[in-house]
Amino acid sequence: MKHEMGLQPKYFDYIKNGTKRIELRLFDEKRQRIRLGDTIEFTNPDGERLAVRVVGLLRYGSFEDLFKDYDISILADESMTKRELLDVLNGFYPLEKQHEMGVVGIRVEVV
Repeated sequence: MKHEMGLQPKYFDYIKNGTKRIELRLFDEKRQRIRLGDTIEFTNPDGERLAVRVVGLLRYGSFEDLFKDYDISILADESMTKRELLDVLNGFYPLEKQHEMGVVGIRVEVV
């Protein structure tokens, strides 16, 4: 199955250059349909597209819980700290939503 998701330019580039290997999302209805082996096509605001294959799905109660098990070098890029990335994610996905729905780390490989 193929899925489509938008990404901000910085995070799109992190996946493109191979540093970001785990895409972080709320485990909402759309993400619940993702399965191992599926393809995700990311699009940045400039219309650039990047296809990845799903190689892992990591379920957690919150992004903070997930961050305990993974290094920033595969969650984004070493130019960011975990705190900076967590603040960005908490801005997109309030803690109440994270606790209600859970979160997912989508392990990806560029195809």
